[in-house]
Amino acid sequence: MNTTDAKRILETALICSQQPVPVRDLRVLFEDALSADSIKALLADLQQDWGQRGLELVCVASGWRFQSRPEMREFLDRLHPEKPPKYTRATLETLAIIAYRQPVTRADMEDIRGVMINSLILKQLEDRGWIEVIGHREAAGRPALFATTRQFLDDLGIESLDQLPVIDITAGDAPDVPALRALSDGAQTALLVESPSGIATTASIGPGESSHPTPQGTRDESEPA
Repeated sequence: MNTTDAKRILETALICSQQPVPVRDLRVLFEDALSADSIKALLADLQQDWGQRGLELVCVASGWRFQSRPEMREFLDRLHPEKPPKYTRATLETLAIIAYRQPVTRADMEDIRGVMINSLILKQLEDRGWIEVIGHREAAGRPALFATTRQFLDDLGIESLDQLPVIDITAGDAPDVPALRALSDGAQTALLVESPSGIATTASIGPGESSHPTPQGTRDESEPA
């Protein structure tokens, strides 16, 4: 099989996929006749082929995917002009603490934020697929340890936690607004919006925005009633 045909196969598979596809799965397309390094080289070529188009081929935590370029957002938003529901600042602060200090317990988060954390905030983040319980601390009551998920990295459009923007989070000092903006915008935040073709569209979210609604009751002691 020549390079052109191999690239066409990869391109078609990625465009039609609803989720990022890892290299090991892409090898199945060629019955493992191509090595992982060969697949990666072809993907790099595809990235260059799409360099001047409205879509880009990117590698995120779960694998490779096509997505719209950030500069296309203002045009794509015209197809869906409604404003997305918002996350509260408390929810974003909690997410930032987990992302930068993981694994952490609920008590750890409360020490940093300086207030009690509403359990609905954690449930909301779990339901969104951004955090999960990865174990329990060997302490009184064996509290759950929370960490971010691969889906969280995918939605941010990054491969690893090392690519998060630098934020200094210390006990008793919750992330400020610029820090939250850095988490959501600085890392070129991308929310997956499913389309019939399987291509993801990118939509940067500010410190109070998300494509998923905030459940009623997601308020803690730091928020006004």
